[in-house]
Amino acid sequence: MIGIFDSGLGGLTVVRRVRERLPAVDLLFFADQAHVPYGGRDPDELHGLLRENVAWLDAQGVRAIVMGCNTSCAIAERYGWPSTSAPVLDLIDSAATAVQRAGHRRIGVVATAATVASGSYGRSLRSAVPGAEVWEIAAPDLVPLVEAGEMGARARAAVDAVCAKLPTELDAVVYGCTHYPVLSQHFRRALGGVALIDPAEMQAERAAAIVAELEPSTERGTTRYVTNGDPRALAANVTRILGESAPDVRAETPPKNALRGTLRKTGSS
Repeated sequence: MIGIFDSGLGGLTVVRRVRERLPAVDLLFFADQAHVPYGGRDPDELHGLLRENVAWLDAQGVRAIVMGCNTSCAIAERYGWPSTSAPVLDLIDSAATAVQRAGHRRIGVVATAATVASGSYGRSLRSAVPGAEVWEIAAPDLVPLVEAGEMGARARAAVDAVCAKLPTELDAVVYGCTHYPVLSQHFRRALGGVALIDPAEMQAERAAAIVAELEPSTERGTTRYVTNGDPRALAANVTRILGESAPDVRAETPPKNALRGTLRKTGSS
């Protein structure tokens, strides 16, 4: 079983990509919707939430943790990762690998305020692609819109406002938050022919590589969804975003301060 964690609905875009790559593997997705959005929260608080949520996934016996939260990855770069027995895949590392593979050099990153303030994307992308030019733009309005199911005119206007802050003649724009691919139609319209990089695709590729190295297990390709918010609302959004009917959604709150320490990351760029 693979564990996937995000602050909210954005992680479903990672679930989709992982399921495409690994149809027979069991997935456990945790949405920390009691604390969404993460982007405006204090870094110390965010690190505490990361510790609790990773500890909970580890306690469920997952064989790997595929991060679905860019903000948490940025916080981990600053504070260090909490202890876990499972290997962890970092979204920002995956984004850097995807950009390096594609050969892009003028790169925009649209992310939460906390992720942009950390500078993690700029450091990772410039390390992966020496000489790259990187512009990081905060988009604090987008996560609340996705969580509220706003996909129409308000979302379009918000995406337009964010894209207007990006320089012209970019090679690519990276979705620095997993909520943003839900608004892909608006980004494509606003950015024209600029390549859009969804780090979830590389996360799924790396997850498949990890699974190939693990001992075989008897799994059925089930997906279990857990939230510390409203399970009925999450179920409705799983159906809306992923098209699943009658998803297995449960309510649970991870214990606080379960694990501390330093984590070994897997497959860093």
